[in-house]
Amino acid sequence: MSARTLNGNAIRDQIYAELAGEIAALAAAGIRPGLAAVRVGDDPASKLYVTSKIAACEKLGLASFHVTPPATISTDELLALVGELNARDDVDGILVQMPLPRHIDSKRILDAVSPEKDVDGFHPVNVGHLVAGRPTLVACTPAGVMEILRRSGIATEGANAVVIGRSDIVGKPMALLLLHANATVTICHSKSRDLPGIARRADILVAAIGRAAMVTPDFVKPGAAVIDVGQIVVRDSGEAERIFAKFPAKLESLRAKGSVLVGDVHPEVAEVAGALTPVPGGVGPLTIAMLMSNTVRAARVRRGVELVGVVGRA
Repeated sequence: MSARTLNGNAIRDQIYAELAGEIAALAAAGIRPGLAAVRVGDDPASKLYVTSKIAACEKLGLASFHVTPPATISTDELLALVGELNARDDVDGILVQMPLPRHIDSKRILDAVSPEKDVDGFHPVNVGHLVAGRPTLVACTPAGVMEILRRSGIATEGANAVVIGRSDIVGKPMALLLLHANATVTICHSKSRDLPGIARRADILVAAIGRAAMVTPDFVKPGAAVIDVGQIVVRDSGEAERIFAKFPAKLESLRAKGSVLVGDVHPEVAEVAGALTPVPGGVGPLTIAMLMSNTVRAARVRRGVELVGVVGRA
């Protein structure tokens, strides 16, 4: 028996189809939501991520502004740039692609983004609203996970949910969203005692710890829904052979490309879980979809336009 695959690409396409209706209604009112993406320097991974976000904007008909200051920019200069974007009426959402160069005070930069334009959901005001259960702009990856669960018919109410990882970007907001959805939530991490034992209690297991194939079958209760947030590039052939010993197609991909993408969940978990997100094609597409949803929502809220859609609701 193999786990049901939770297809993130298909769910993303559903969300995009729904957003298209909201975007058309806004266009009829003379409003075109706009997203500004700030990418400092020339980090290849950051460039790839931002390019994919800009492409999503173009696909949906959103305005996009790609701002690329040099890696030598100072914290004060970057603060001034963010201030300019806050003041622009054609910009509804601002994302600052992380990580920033070490000499920049990242927290000051993220805190400088106007909460109304904080489509990444990182601002303390939006985090506070999430804690209080108030409508807000929510971090995109956890919001995407909730869409996967909801649209895949995986019940959260009364479920035991375990989140492995306690980051501000994924782990903490993920636990809060599950709690608000009436799950019984345990959040754990690399220092938790008997991590496999805690994980085995989960009906819904979210792995967001950033360690390749760390979650093995002994972490998983038979039939559980497993959400793999990890995206780790593995280039070491020995490590890849350890993880993908039973998956020759993945090893062939490593030989052809020089790398292979791995999640936090070992592929053999598919033999135990009831449902599982793949890597790639699982959570990743939903992260960008929810960024688009947040941008549309920010445009509606900023301009006082009431549209009730399936995603991005006020």
